[in-house]
Amino acid sequence: LYHFAILLPSRADLSAFLKHIIRVGVQLGASDHLVSEALYFSDPDGNGIEVYRDRPSNEWSWSNDQVKMVTDPLDGQGILMESNKEWNGLPEDTVMGHIHLHVSHLDSTEDFYINGLGFDIVTRYPGALFTSTGKYHHHIGLNVWNGEGAPAPSSNTVGLNWYSLVYPDEATRLATVEKLETLGYQVNKTDDDYEVLDPSQNRIRLIVK
Repeated sequence: LYHFAILLPSRADLSAFLKHIIRVGVQLGASDHLVSEALYFSDPDGNGIEVYRDRPSNEWSWSNDQVKMVTDPLDGQGILMESNKEWNGLPEDTVMGHIHLHVSHLDSTEDFYINGLGFDIVTRYPGALFTSTGKYHHHIGLNVWNGEGAPAPSSNTVGLNWYSLVYPDEATRLATVEKLETLGYQVNKTDDDYEVLDPSQNRIRLIVK
């Protein structure tokens, strides 16, 4: 796990959260990605966390199916001035916006996520791929910033055990399972779901709503 990213419903919510996190003394990083405004920090075990808000999708810039994302300084003062709202915990419409994973090789990762799982590449960064469905700026980021060929962590390491991909129906899930197996990936059936390891040994559960 590089980080998981919590998507707040509005800039006002991000403003309230930023004031709260400053008050409690958490050390922060921050970036403006054009598509979003983001805060970064780590939990006590070192797991990376992003809390962000999206700009409206009609403000995103696309060219040849690639969305423009950058890492610019965040207008923290502007966010603080956005709202007088107090932080009372995560708003009801908060979702897990995306996850970002360490991987060992980008070529095999691209084959698995694009040709196997059916994601689209929406941004290529030095040492990283950003993938999504439905023209979102990214649902899964994948990077080799720990080093090309970096080994998977041991099973008792603090971090990500698995994550789920949710399919709308059984037929769609089975089509994905068949595609993965055709490409040579081993898919295991559990009691109700299927599990597969990506080439970097990140565990994924394929589930139906």
